[in-house]
Amino acid sequence: MAVQRQDRRRRMEPDARRAEILGVARQLFGAGGYTTVSLSDIATGAGVARALVSHYFGSKRQLYLEVVRQMMVVPASVSERLPPTTPEERLSICVDRWLEVVERNRDMWLSAIGLESLGNDPEIDQIMLEADEVATDRILEAAMMTDVVEGRTKLRAMIRAHSSMLKAASREWLVRGTLSRSDLHVMLTRTVVHLLNTVFPALRDD
Repeated sequence: MAVQRQDRRRRMEPDARRAEILGVARQLFGAGGYTTVSLSDIATGAGVARALVSHYFGSKRQLYLEVVRQMMVVPASVSERLPPTTPEERLSICVDRWLEVVERNRDMWLSAIGLESLGNDPEIDQIMLEADEVATDRILEAAMMTDVVEGRTKLRAMIRAHSSMLKAASREWLVRGTLSRSDLHVMLTRTVVHLLNTVFPALRDD
């Protein structure tokens, strides 16, 4: 696989080395898929011994699952250090940060969301469930609605449903080219704001 080999002599802290291996794995799995990539390919790309990759991640399957988890679970950085402004502006910032992550990792993102449609893999399914819950937490944090109690179950279900639209919309952007990144930013921000401000109160009152 075409990944530039790193300098083996460069010393790194364990966390940094692990992150570098994950980065190479994400690039290779995204470009070539699971079956065509070996642990040796990843080790070569990261400039480390294959045994070190196994030490950090175990088998190729375990490393792949970690890459999928890293790709699908919205990072804390998306909703960290948001300004004390309106929920709409905070959500807009989160959407922009998320789009940046997806754009940087286009191939692996598309590969990962494709796995969800295949089904029949309990470990992948569990990662997707975890990802939906974390994404819901991030949205509620940005919207300053983490303390909502009444109707909370419906609120979280509604946001999880929105995440399915988000994945479909990302294909329109990255695969079909029918929507731009700017289009997605407007669409995703305004729809989640509408859900929180208009749809959720209506559901809660039913």
